[in-house]
Amino acid sequence: MTPAIEPAYRRSTGLVDVLDRVLDKGLVVAGDIRVSLAEVELLTIRIRLLVCSIDKAEQIGLDWWRQDPNLSVAARKLTLENEALREQVRLLESRAALAAAAPAPSNVPETPDEPRPRGRAARTASRKSGGTDAG
Repeated sequence: MTPAIEPAYRRSTGLVDVLDRVLDKGLVVAGDIRVSLAEVELLTIRIRLLVCSIDKAEQIGLDWWRQDPNLSVAARKLTLENEALREQVRLLESRAALAAAAPAPSNVPETPDEPRPRGRAARTASRKSGGTDAG
């Protein structure tokens, strides 16, 4: 049998072997494309391509698909939870800023020696001095 007239099943077996080897060992393609005009670099494109199996990728420390919210349900849940927590922090910070900007309550004594009367004593003192009773 001549190599030019090789049966299709042998070629497909060869392709399967090549794919198996590439996925098992990995294949890296790297290149740079630079566009320049009058020795001024206008554009640089860096291409890095790694072809391997998921098991091989995990062995070499690549597992970006686990943290990608578009590819992982768990990562999407974490992203949503983080967004909700950030919104809660923003609300708490704005409330704290409003509380800090508000004037201090005026229930301090007028003089340090004489405490300001409260409740019934305040109404009695107000009547005695001829003032109006607010309470």
